[in-house]
Amino acid sequence: MRILLDEQLNWRLTRAFGELHEVRSVRGMGWTGKKNGDPLSVASSGFDVMVTMDKHIEHQQNLPQYDIAVILLLGLSNRLEDTEGFVPKVERLLLEGVEPGRLYRVAR
Repeated sequence: MRILLDEQLNWRLTRAFGELHEVRSVRGMGWTGKKNGDPLSVASSGFDVMVTMDKHIEHQQNLPQYDIAVILLLGLSNRLEDTEGFVPKVERLLLEGVEPGRLYRVAR
């Protein structure tokens, strides 16, 4: 599965995922500073899932129009120490299956 980490997440979080997934970051792709929605548009063509902490994404975007699933991490901060604990839950969710155009919430 191809996973994109939104720009507010630390790019080093890519290392926490197992070998089953190809994980890249918005920063690593050179897409930082894009306007809201642009990363979703661009990512839809090359990624299966976008992981974000943007709690407003479902109200700012029409997610069903994108060919990508969105996983929203519901955590206290976007620090690497705080987000690494989400990875096992995200991987479990991915194994269960996610659908493009849907939002999935993951809490610690």
